[in-house]
Amino acid sequence: GTAGLAVASQLKRLSIEKGVVIERENEAGGVPRNCGHYPFGLREHSRLLKGPSYAKRNIKLAEELGVELLKNTTVTKIRPNATLELLSKTERILLKADRVVLATGVRESSRSQRLIGGDRPNGVITTGALQKMVYTNRFKPFQRPIIIGSELVSFSAIQTCAHLGIKPVAMIEEQDQVRVRQLFRPYLFIKNIPLYLSLSHIRINGDINVESIKFRNSRGLEHEIQADGVILSGRFRPETQLLLDSHIEIDSGTSGPVIDQYGRCTDASFYATGNMLGHAESSGFCWYEGIETAKRIYEDLLGKGFRSNHMSHVRCDDPAVKFLIPQRLSSPIGSMPMSSFYIGLNSPINREIVIKTNLGPLWKGSINSRPLRRLQIPIPNLP
Repeated sequence: GTAGLAVASQLKRLSIEKGVVIERENEAGGVPRNCGHYPFGLREHSRLLKGPSYAKRNIKLAEELGVELLKNTTVTKIRPNATLELLSKTERILLKADRVVLATGVRESSRSQRLIGGDRPNGVITTGALQKMVYTNRFKPFQRPIIIGSELVSFSAIQTCAHLGIKPVAMIEEQDQVRVRQLFRPYLFIKNIPLYLSLSHIRINGDINVESIKFRNSRGLEHEIQADGVILSGRFRPETQLLLDSHIEIDSGTSGPVIDQYGRCTDASFYATGNMLGHAESSGFCWYEGIETAKRIYEDLLGKGFRSNHMSHVRCDDPAVKFLIPQRLSSPIGSMPMSSFYIGLNSPINREIVIKTNLGPLWKGSINSRPLRRLQIPIPNLP
């Protein structure tokens, strides 16, 4: 995807002799390949592109720089010391590298993970699946779906539907306001899509295909909307299946790998970057994060200031704070560490918080924000 190609391309620019990108699908490029709409690429390529064109440009750049793409290749196991077990068609490969970068991205939460009840009819899909059906296969899975969720990707689903003349009948959200910034709400008015907030007990009804969705509103009253499909949007989770039986530590807050301020995992021969870390950001954000990760790896390979004598665990005990990235701080500080903590929230917050390490308080300050806002604070020097 975007972050992995960015890392590989930048390392080649920095004169790293050999870089390999491993892709399990038959095409590289990641999620943008299936996003047949704007806006992509304005910061990275100085032009406005649709997702497929953006992905192709990233692939072409990597190949022109000499990056090797191993497509139709699956990583089956992660071993210590930058070692991977691969499966390419029917061939098993053991790959030993100097450094490995994990950049597998995120996926949307499934129906079961969202605890949505009711029947099990056809026509319940994620936004990612919808995009692949519409843009890649030109297939119309339904005519009048309901969108569950109100994140940025939920509004992307509306654009995807319009591509084949699909008209969503409603957008529903469990929280008391949309998860994107309020400036997106007029878009629903323009598209004549009703918005229902503060919902609970969502149930899907239908024998063979989706027929309706029932839910309770904020007053506890039952409501039913007729529809022939359901789009599950957002609630992103890092794609970390590979890590579950590995030696690399996973953070309970992000569900992604634990990293220090250089992006190194608990096995320092592995780095992680992009949305796999636990946030769900734009391709442009992931591209630049990948570039910065590549610079740190280059410095690491040159042996410049990355040998840590001490590792501090970072935490915040406020119940509104879901996670901190990075979760560890190494000292002494080498060159080019991350400049900011990335903070994820469980709930809205407007108060002072304290970020601590096992050495004591590290940062104290007031935060006024809601979940899914990009929230960053400077990383102070360790005491």
